[in-house]
Amino acid sequence: MPNMNMVQSVNSALDNMLESDRDIVIFGEDVGYFGGVFRTSDGLQEKHGKHRVFDSPLSEGGIAATAFGMGINGLRPVVEIQFADYIWTAMMQIRNEVVTMRYRSNNIWNCPLVIRAPVGGYINGGIYHSQSIDGFFLHMPGIYIAYPSNAADAKGLLKMACRMKDPVIFMEHKGLYRQGYASTAEPSKDYVLPFGKAKILSTGDELSIITWGAMVQKCIEAIKSLNLIDGQVELIDLRTLNPLDLDLIKTSIKKTGKALVVHEDNITNGPGAEISALISEECFEFLDGPIRRVGSKDSPIPFNKILEDEVLPQTYDISTKIMELLEY
Repeated sequence: MPNMNMVQSVNSALDNMLESDRDIVIFGEDVGYFGGVFRTSDGLQEKHGKHRVFDSPLSEGGIAATAFGMGINGLRPVVEIQFADYIWTAMMQIRNEVVTMRYRSNNIWNCPLVIRAPVGGYINGGIYHSQSIDGFFLHMPGIYIAYPSNAADAKGLLKMACRMKDPVIFMEHKGLYRQGYASTAEPSKDYVLPFGKAKILSTGDELSIITWGAMVQKCIEAIKSLNLIDGQVELIDLRTLNPLDLDLIKTSIKKTGKALVVHEDNITNGPGAEISALISEECFEFLDGPIRRVGSKDSPIPFNKILEDEVLPQTYDISTKIMELLEY
């Protein structure tokens, strides 16, 4: 069988969950008849009906509020924010209502809700179609965060997200949707991935690289470009940011003594800052060098490709930090 790309894996995961759980409903802007602007819900309305897969008004706040009401009343809504750049008008509902439900009801109420959000740059989308939102949601207690780097992980994590009893922000990098390197063989119908379990993509004993999403491939390319000896660099794909697989990170750094955190979000107050702080607190006595980070510059994403390349992390930025740490 041919490999599936991330669009197909998301579509397959949603199809599987609609079949297996009658409480699941899917809605958002253009996700019904049109099948989504990225085609991730293509054919689902025709197969499962307009009462389960349908379009919403162009109102992210309305999407979040409606899904919140559904979630606390027994349904399992899976909603799409067409571009993560427009999730901000829904933040009042998400931050004040959705993620606090379990806390403010003293664990009596919960809100199962999956918010799918296409994120990231490298598509020449400019200011309004290229944002990374990891840091904002990592700062928000009460919400799980998934950010897969390939098709199989996307399917396994999305199916798990649909089964959870609490809200999940499910980030899908637009630049990975149809990339060959992010395509994989299709997992079985029963395949799910637990949250909080990172994956070691390559083993090494001199440097640990911690990354996720589109940066996984950038790191692979950076390592290859340096023609390093096998076994020098350990590459970790976190897969979920909340919960974070801190145990695996600690085990790796105890072995290597050095850490590089690579992410697409802004470098200042980005998720790498928190991960670096945790490494410093938990692994200080094992470190043989400074903790380094690679992230986007503190700038809006430009429309011009040359300028976009300057703002977003590139393979060269990562390879430079790798050599700096290996030579430290």
